[in-house]
Amino acid sequence: MATPLHLLMHATAIKKNGALAEIAAVAGLVPGVAESVMTAAVASGRVLDIEGRFMLSPAGHMIVDSEYSRYCGALRANVDFVKAYERFESVNRDLKRLVTRWQTLEIGGQMTPNDHSDDEYDDGIISELGDLHERFEPILNVLVSGDSRLKGYQEKLTAALEKAEDGDKAWVSDARIESYHTVWFELHEDLLRLLGRTRDE
Repeated sequence: MATPLHLLMHATAIKKNGALAEIAAVAGLVPGVAESVMTAAVASGRVLDIEGRFMLSPAGHMIVDSEYSRYCGALRANVDFVKAYERFESVNRDLKRLVTRWQTLEIGGQMTPNDHSDDEYDDGIISELGDLHERFEPILNVLVSGDSRLKGYQEKLTAALEKAEDGDKAWVSDARIESYHTVWFELHEDLLRLLGRTRDE
């Protein structure tokens, strides 16, 4: 089982320059424990505290990367989890295409930024996002059963989708909030680290 320090450093690697509460949520640690562990991590030079936001030091990156094989061995050997991850990657490709269509429009053969003034077009994309999420839910359930900490992503994805379907378009892909695409991106990073994979750009 991973230690609180490893979980916190893993979450810090994902959040990058994140606030303590955000990092604690990804790590699955209660605030009091997260604060104590973060204080120790900063004191040891593993994590940098930059005006109340945290990122791994170069040494911290080396340490956490070296620990995955020890703490994630059982998960990497979990056939159901690995198959669910592979199915996730398939849906991920569909999501990337959907987000591209959300962010850009083809006008006169040219791709231009979507100013989101066409509600009918945007509503169609959000509807497709809902269909994609419904297809993804069984996969996500398997991932959560393998690592219960991932349930936080499940809850955030559902909340973001519901807000987008209620008419707040920012919750589709706005990077300044925990939008659907932002949370999905972090889940992807989490899975890649757990399984020792690299992102296919």
